[in-house]
Amino acid sequence: MFFGYFWGDWTLLIVLPALLFTMWAQTMVQSTYRKYSGIRSANGLTGADAARLILNENGLHHIKIEQVRGHLTDHYDPRAGVIRLSESVFGSASVAAVGVAAHEAGHAVQYATDYSAIRVRSAILPVCRIGSAAAMPLFLVGLLFAGDALMLAGILAYSLVTLFQLLTLPVEFDASRRATRALERSGMMSEQEIDGSRRVLRAAAMTYVAALATSLLTLLRLMVLASDRRR
Repeated sequence: MFFGYFWGDWTLLIVLPALLFTMWAQTMVQSTYRKYSGIRSANGLTGADAARLILNENGLHHIKIEQVRGHLTDHYDPRAGVIRLSESVFGSASVAAVGVAAHEAGHAVQYATDYSAIRVRSAILPVCRIGSAAAMPLFLVGLLFAGDALMLAGILAYSLVTLFQLLTLPVEFDASRRATRALERSGMMSEQEIDGSRRVLRAAAMTYVAALATSLLTLLRLMVLASDRRR
């Protein structure tokens, strides 16, 4: 009965478009990054150099930049005040690397300027983590034992995941806009090179759109399953 209700039913078709979209987005970001990682920036500045220049321009001299292992594992840690750049970005002078590093610097600037969307996202992060961990266990137990209240609790918990994904979109798009503007103001890249960086960031942004689509359709699927189970 469990597999019939949750895994082997028609509601899988609800999330299929989002899964296909996710596969396309991942393919696009990898191929776009690969293309522009092979194009060297004319001025020879590395990803770490670009991030440092943008940070300094915004008075964020205290923010550190570190290299971490992995591919596209770049992120900004606001608690530690550190931008961590992957090996393929930190020391690379490619158009792709500079764009990615500038994007992470954009996140640091968001925190420094108290950007509203990132403030709200940070505030709800703890409860969203709880919701993410509890959603499926609650829903599955409710589904197995006809517990309407547990299924509803699972759906509400998963809606927090969806809310977090929704708030992530403006944060990521804004960081990319800040990165592009910083690159234009600094003159560290030509217009053609900036266009290449913009394409890399745009492809990366599609993965966040895909994550939101997956979350929304998964939430819809849970609601349909709960409705069918109550009949």
